[in-house]
Amino acid sequence: MADAIVQVKNVTKTYKRDTIQIPVLQSLSLDVPEGEFLALMGPSGSGKTTLLNLIAGIDRPTGGEILVQNTNIAKLGESALATWRSQHIGFVFQFYNLLPVLTAFENVELPLLLTKLNKKQRKEHVETALNVVGLADRMKHYPKQLSGGQEQRVAIARAIVTDPTLIVADEPTGDLDKKSAEEILNLMQQLNEEYKKTIVMVTHDPHAAERAHKVRHLEKGELL
Repeated sequence: MADAIVQVKNVTKTYKRDTIQIPVLQSLSLDVPEGEFLALMGPSGSGKTTLLNLIAGIDRPTGGEILVQNTNIAKLGESALATWRSQHIGFVFQFYNLLPVLTAFENVELPLLLTKLNKKQRKEHVETALNVVGLADRMKHYPKQLSGGQEQRVAIARAIVTDPTLIVADEPTGDLDKKSAEEILNLMQQLNEEYKKTIVMVTHDPHAAERAHKVRHLEKGELL
C-alpha cells in the first residue's frame, strides 16, 4: 500500500443560509494513496463535489483536518492556499472553463504565468502537455474551433501543465457524447498509469467509475 497522499480526517462541512445550518459532510474520513485513481459517486446533494473542493483547497472544512502530502491545507491563509493550489492541484471541470478569447496554447499556459518559468520554459511545458493529450496540432485553435472532446483535452492539458501532485476532476465526461467521453477516460487512465498521477474524480456515470481503481459512494454526507 502506497503512502496516503491525501488524508481527510473527521471532516464536517456545514453551510449557513441566514440562520439555518445545512450539514453537507459529517465526520468524514478518507485516505487516498499516492498513484490512486479514485472515483466518488453518489446522488446529487450527497456532498461529492463539496468533498472534492475541500481536497483541492477551493473550500474549507467546518471541522476536521485535510492533509495533502502532510500539509494541513485547512490551516493555510488565503494567499498561502492560493499558492499551494497553483503548485499542487490540477483541476478538470465538467464545462471545461476555457477562456474563449485565448488559443488552446494560451489557455494551457495560464497556470504557468503564476510560476517563475520564463517564456521559453513555459512554451516547452505547454507543448509537452498538449502532446500528452494528443492536441499538438491544435495549439493555435480557439475553443470555438474545437469539439467538446477537444476542449476537455485542452482543459486536461491545462490541469497537468504544472505537473501537479493531484488531479481533481468534477464530472469530466458529463457534458460529452459517448465517443468523446471514452477518449477522455482513456486519457485519464493514461495519466494515472503512465504518468503515475493521483486522480480523484467525481462522476454520476458507472461506466466512467469503472476506470478507477477504487469507487467510494457518498450518501447524505457520509461515505458508505
